Amino acid sequence: MTTADNTRLTTGQSPTNKAGIDPHAVTISGIVLNPAYTHEQLPESLKHIERDIAVPGQFPYTRGLFPEGYRTRLWTMRQFAGFGSADDTNKRFKYILNAAKTTKTKANTGLSTAFDLPTLMGRDSDDTLSLGEVGRCGVAIDTIEDMHRLYADIPIDQVTVSQTINGPAAVIWAMYLAMAKQRGIDWSTLGGTLQNDILKEFHSQNEFIYPPEASTKLVVDTIEFQSQHLPKWNSVSISGYHIREAGSSATQELAFTLRDGMEYVEACLIRGLPIDQFAPRLSFFFNAHNEFFEEIAKLRAARRIWARMMRDRYGAKSERSWFMKTHVQTAGCSLTEQQPLNNIVRVAYQAMAAVLGGCQSLHTDSMDETLGLPTEQAVTVALRTQQILAHETGVTRTVDPLGGSWFMESLTDTVESEALDYIAEIDAMGRGPWKPDHATTSTIDDGGVVRGIHKGYFRRQIAEASYRFSEECENHDRIIVGVNEYVDKEEGRPIDILQIGAEVETDQVTRLAEFKKRRDKDGVNRALDEIREAARNNANVMPALVEGALANCTLGEMVQAMADVYGRYTGGPEW
Repeated sequence: MTTADNTRLTTGQSPTNKAGIDPHAVTISGIVLNPAYTHEQLPESLKHIERDIAVPGQFPYTRGLFPEGYRTRLWTMRQFAGFGSADDTNKRFKYILNAAKTTKTKANTGLSTAFDLPTLMGRDSDDTLSLGEVGRCGVAIDTIEDMHRLYADIPIDQVTVSQTINGPAAVIWAMYLAMAKQRGIDWSTLGGTLQNDILKEFHSQNEFIYPPEASTKLVVDTIEFQSQHLPKWNSVSISGYHIREAGSSATQELAFTLRDGMEYVEACLIRGLPIDQFAPRLSFFFNAHNEFFEEIAKLRAARRIWARMMRDRYGAKSERSWFMKTHVQTAGCSLTEQQPLNNIVRVAYQAMAAVLGGCQSLHTDSMDETLGLPTEQAVTVALRTQQILAHETGVTRTVDPLGGSWFMESLTDTVESEALDYIAEIDAMGRGPWKPDHATTSTIDDGGVVRGIHKGYFRRQIAEASYRFSEECENHDRIIVGVNEYVDKEEGRPIDILQIGAEVETDQVTRLAEFKKRRDKDGVNRALDEIREAARNNANVMPALVEGALANCTLGEMVQAMADVYGRYTGGPEW
């Protein structure tokens, strides 16, 4: 539904080489804006209000999922933490929970766990490829004992827990569930989110282990297992955040994220899962960047596209299946090492865009993240930013306050139209738009996203958008305060940086060696054989992984057991 009033720069085209275009009129995604919007340029959606906009809480949820918005419940203030050992991160978790306490209302706070690079790659801390990285950029988790220490004294049946893990997500989740079982906590009481979006790893972060087809199968395993055992858990957080961090535009982030989600839906339907059984627990994760109104429009368009796809393309009957629940994090890639205190302001406006866009949970980045792991002071300021936004600005008093604006509705239409164009292009690379008979005639292998990964499509698109943004900054068409304009020759007082000592790795490796000595080796081997057998028979691996965690198998051992069957992926010929 592109309007005639919004034009767009093509990918790779800078405003400086498009005649007659004022570079200051162009959004980060390349959408050229009018100097003003009036009733004379009525956007398409305002001509069909009930169809395209409706009211908050009504299909297609352009204006939000719930009629009362934040008046009845604030968004979850979810702060990201993870560094060093499980004990170090456990202390930070408790600090965050204490900082979130309020005297008048129940704290609506969740914990979000960052894992170190070896854990993200499915390798134990004593692996030779883990040397020098243990505990550096997240917490090191090798065993079920580490999981116990990570969440010690935290009521995991009362606090929602998000885990930012992808390649070995099924294994980490199995360890978490095994830990809960040993603590006597019923799985049905557990609330949280497993990021578990492996497809975006092939587009952006590169933290994949198995080929795309096997990786997608493992995501379906977790979705199926959640639908059977954990009614409060979000089995996958389909993530555009990292796609944006890799350099995509907002419209690419929106399109690629939703199409990844559709790929999981189609894989589940091929498995034979009823859509209304699993779809309500799918969730999303978006980036909030600097282009304030474009970010709001992106979230509004996202809800509308997803609702229509779920109802009309896949035939979901439950309203909850039409909901696009989303977590938002402010843009780490927008933060600058220069004049880092400026990042507090950037984060505040990005957070406001997320809230005006109608997110369900929000993480605000710390000002010092470009320099190192956040300090406690920086984390507190980031959390206080959300609390000020919630309690002092008045943005919670009405739902979608920008709804009905000629500008906002026009921009939402344009963002939606561009995203749908990308989605159609991805469909065409695979089986095409979903049809009911695809459930019995198709396989994971012929999905549009899987085929696009092998073709290198996503990487090329993101690289072109990233190049255009870099060119704009170099040409001063896009001003970054403190970087290419308003530069201080002498920076102010140095910012304190959190340092991770080498003893963290030494202690973790020692702890792991002692753990291996104490366990039943025959029991470990039997459990690993069961994991291989499940993978070989194309069965759901989750039950075998939970048993493997209870049998004291390590993360790396369980990941390798599946690699023995699935193989490891190093990239296709187009990479």
